[in-house]
Amino acid sequence: MAYFDDVKKKRTTRADHMRADAWKSDEGTDYRNGPRNNKARNAKPDMYRKDERGGYHGSYEKKEFGRKPDFKKNAPRPQADRRPPKPAPAVKPAVVEEEVVDNILTGRNPIREALKSGRDIEKLMVAKGDLSGTAREIVAMAHEVHVPVQMVERIRLDEIAKNHQGMIAFASAYQYADVDDMLEVAAQRGEAPFLIILDGVTDPHNLGAVIRTAAAVGAHGVIVPERRAVGLTPAAVKASAGGVEHIKVARVVNLTNEIKRLQSKGIWLYGADADGEDYRKVNFSGACAIVIGSEGDGISRLVREQCDHIVSIPMKNPAMESLNASVAAGILMYAAAAARD
Repeated sequence: MAYFDDVKKKRTTRADHMRADAWKSDEGTDYRNGPRNNKARNAKPDMYRKDERGGYHGSYEKKEFGRKPDFKKNAPRPQADRRPPKPAPAVKPAVVEEEVVDNILTGRNPIREALKSGRDIEKLMVAKGDLSGTAREIVAMAHEVHVPVQMVERIRLDEIAKNHQGMIAFASAYQYADVDDMLEVAAQRGEAPFLIILDGVTDPHNLGAVIRTAAAVGAHGVIVPERRAVGLTPAAVKASAGGVEHIKVARVVNLTNEIKRLQSKGIWLYGADADGEDYRKVNFSGACAIVIGSEGDGISRLVREQCDHIVSIPMKNPAMESLNASVAAGILMYAAAAARD
């Protein structure tokens, strides 16, 4: 209801009186500079000041402008309730096969040319699924030269390399020799053949250590099987610490048949096993080959049956069942070298 003020003689409303009351109740507060004195002209009414949550006091805004304060929009988020930032997810490194970055062949044409040229390939990984004519041809070529072919999921190939066209080949870090080349080296030196045969050793560091020890004791070569065993990967060559430059390494398709062939040439086979005879009581003189089994299962049954002698390394501590493959090979190699001198 509007009426005229007797003093100012102008039309006033109820809102004007409410505004005047608010200024009186908030005397002493400077609108810009804060508290000043009780007669501050620029004192800010309570309705114009934000509270601790960012809203406004009083009911002036609600009645004059017809809306409620938006506390959710204006209120600052309390510092104490802030959640700590989530840690950044760890980046999963791509799985790389034995650090063979420089020995990976990707694409069908490079792999086909490598197989045609006779380059030593450790294995060929092919994505599962229907093989097209080109891929089927490459797989057939790999089987002809006795390259192991492994069928894997395509995501496994994506983790190793990009643009692989469904297949990746792992080339050998060093050229393999032939077993006959080892026998020829022994004949040139005028010595009886002295060979090391590894049956299913899968750790490249064990292979590298055996190669280095064999070169140190004067052995003529190291023989590894083609399947279910590690070959001359970059990790194995690195673990040999240069020993691969001073001894020949051969890879054979069938280890049992190769052992029979060596026996036909007068070479005696000594297999290492926990149930064998004490190696200190065995005479290693003459042409010999020491057979070392895998890290977990030891010598396979077929290879064990072909060995002429089974020797063991006694353990002073019964809690220790066996030695590391490379350590056991080193002990037996030096025992054989001492008997040959």
